[in-house]
Amino acid sequence: MPIKGMMTIFYKSSPSPSPSPSPARMTPPPSPLPHTFSQSLMEKNIEVADSIITKWDSSFKKDSSYCNIASLFADNNREEAKQYLSAVKGLQKAMQYLVSHHAGSDQRLVHAQTLMQTAMKRLEKEFYRILRSNRDYLDPESVSTHSSSRPSVSRSSFSDFEEDYEFENESRVDENDSIPEVERVSLAAMADLRAIAEAMISAGYTRECMKIYKIIRKSIVDEALYHLGFERLTLQQIQKMDWEILEVKIKNWLNAVKMAVKTLFSGERILCDQVFSVSPVIREACFSEISKEGALGLFGFPENAAKCKNTPEKMFRILDLYEAVSDLWPEIESIFSYESTSTVRSTAVNSLIKLGEAVRTMLKDFESAIQKDPLKSTVPGGGVHPLTRYVMNYLSFLADYSGVLSDIVADWPFTVPSPLPQSYFGSPDNEESISSPVSVRFAWLILVTLCKLDGKATMYKDVALSYLFLANNLQYVVGKVRQSNLKFLLGDEWVTKHEMKVKQYASNYERMGWGKVLASLPENPTAEIPVDQVKDHFRKFNSAFEEAYVKQTSWGVTDPRLRDDIKISLAKRIGPVYKEFYETHGGVRLRKEMWAESLVRYTPDDLGNYWSDLFYGSGSSGSVSSSSSRGGGSR
Repeated sequence: MPIKGMMTIFYKSSPSPSPSPSPARMTPPPSPLPHTFSQSLMEKNIEVADSIITKWDSSFKKDSSYCNIASLFADNNREEAKQYLSAVKGLQKAMQYLVSHHAGSDQRLVHAQTLMQTAMKRLEKEFYRILRSNRDYLDPESVSTHSSSRPSVSRSSFSDFEEDYEFENESRVDENDSIPEVERVSLAAMADLRAIAEAMISAGYTRECMKIYKIIRKSIVDEALYHLGFERLTLQQIQKMDWEILEVKIKNWLNAVKMAVKTLFSGERILCDQVFSVSPVIREACFSEISKEGALGLFGFPENAAKCKNTPEKMFRILDLYEAVSDLWPEIESIFSYESTSTVRSTAVNSLIKLGEAVRTMLKDFESAIQKDPLKSTVPGGGVHPLTRYVMNYLSFLADYSGVLSDIVADWPFTVPSPLPQSYFGSPDNEESISSPVSVRFAWLILVTLCKLDGKATMYKDVALSYLFLANNLQYVVGKVRQSNLKFLLGDEWVTKHEMKVKQYASNYERMGWGKVLASLPENPTAEIPVDQVKDHFRKFNSAFEEAYVKQTSWGVTDPRLRDDIKISLAKRIGPVYKEFYETHGGVRLRKEMWAESLVRYTPDDLGNYWSDLFYGSGSSGSVSSSSSRGGGSR
């Protein structure tokens, strides 16, 4: 072989041809070079290499079954594995010596090259065997669990590996009693793979080493993604799916992505760094080819999901996707930091961009849906409107994503048809004022809803019922804010102001709904007045009370606390005045006379009993009975 051809074995960085079958053992002829110490050492290296390499060469031995079955790197061959790797290193030094002395036609160099090819063939087989037989111990979860705390061994050249390999095996024996079995076997396998990889790379067999590694590890990555439940889908496939099916796919993706990033891809990156610690270029090439295809499919799914037609109901799944990618971004950026995996990073970033755009679109559609709700759709009895329930339940769930939404709306210009009321947002000098972009968005959506409810209230013919409707709905809004993360977004000041509004609406309801009843009694209920006026006041009171009561039996107050507050307020406003009038002008003689004319129909206690029946929205009490009053008792 020409000298130039021989030199490529030692100095090439590109892959070498595959090893050829070993010929029969050859004895080199006497060297024409003068015998020096270096030459003697070189010949000794070739002799030692010849002995151990041919021992493990199945094509040379007559009984090759042991070589085919046994592993050079089995536990009972640890010392021999060390000698084999040492012999390969010595053989390489000998070949370098012969080439440097221009002994290209020297038969010793030809023999050394044949031995090296035989050794590489054996190491290639051992490399494959270790990768295949230790799949369970080299799974990404095992690797990522313990390797992150054990720094990768980095060597400057193949010449350093023998001492490191010996040290690692000694350390492994020392640690056997202190580390779990899975970790021990995993560390041993990585040390063996690293030693073999460095030997093959140093000898110019990079391509063969990488090929085996990439085929086996890529199949493991693809299989792991499949078992995690991830399914590669095209944009066209996703767009044709019903939402119920796509939602299941999204859930599967959410369940898979964290494990895929933190365990699968992280473990593969660590394993590549460990096995190919001698060469950053090879580490990058292997990891890129193993993980790139799977990672692109994984991080491309959210972008495709975001491109589908989205409605406000799909908001939460889209936010789940955004949150998952956003939370994992530091790991994605670190694991796929190579230039060759930059497309993985850009795919993840594009997914965040598209998901953010989808969320902003759905927020606008949600606001539009509120504004388009027909005004004429009122609720019988002034109860909580379905729009109020829908909006507040939606916003309550949405508030749980306030962190993610802060990122999405941070640089999204907020424009409204008219300036927001200063009283709605509080004083700008107040620490609790609504100022963050995401808080303003929530406050605005609630304000749009309340304005819509104001319009619906005008659809009621009875003004008192309009105010009761507003009190009911605003109380529901405030309650939802208090019970959810909306409280932290809007602040205590917002809650306090709107609670005051509820009380104002309730007070207006009482004034409009029961003002006629109160007006039927004299301003001074204890003043002496003619009997005819007393009778007139009782007649007016009876008429006004019965009219108000009968009309309002079908009205409802859904919040128990608000219901009790209104009843107590009515009792305090009307009850004492009626009681004083009743006791002052209800002498026994006069009372008998007026009862005979059905003028005194209610005792003071009766009023409280009637009020207690109100605001349940049942409408069961359609009339007022006075029979119990005539007996002087209560209902």
